[in-house]
Amino acid sequence: MGRFLLGVIVCLILIPVAVLGWLRFGKVPVAVADQPFPLEQPIVGIPLDARIQRESIKTPPIQPNEENLTAGAHIYSEKCSICHGFHGKPSAIGPKMYPDAPPMWQKHSNNEVVGVSDDPPGDTYWKVANGLRLTGMPTFSQVLTENEIWQVSLLLANADKPLPPAAVDILRGQAAGAVSEPKP
Repeated sequence: MGRFLLGVIVCLILIPVAVLGWLRFGKVPVAVADQPFPLEQPIVGIPLDARIQRESIKTPPIQPNEENLTAGAHIYSEKCSICHGFHGKPSAIGPKMYPDAPPMWQKHSNNEVVGVSDDPPGDTYWKVANGLRLTGMPTFSQVLTENEIWQVSLLLANADKPLPPAAVDILRGQAAGAVSEPKP
């Protein structure tokens, strides 16, 4: 019994020391081009999804009307398009991020979903307001008002539906005030 207990104690000490040694001296995948480490997606994704589900607002305080969708398109053009691209014009830098910044105006390769239109608006609101650690997604809660975050969140939730013509022009980068991407 004493040997077993000693073995457990040694393992409880050696495993954390080995992990710390690997983190300090090993080739830990921290560069964008590195392969993800084993189980990276569940380790990061499960707690993120749980927190969003726990904290997201289920009912938006504004409606996806023409005014809000067009305002959301302006916000998207100014703040989001550099990483997520315009309608018909993918971002030059989004695919080079890790994880990739998802294109918001393209259908997913495996189905008919456009961008994050399959996510509830409250989930998108949470991501825009809080940002996502270990990605390029910043927090916008200090940059945009709550109403502006809802406007862009509702716009993205409706990306697979017909949008007002003014919003579509902005999302194609054609409207006055639309931000164009820098040339690579």
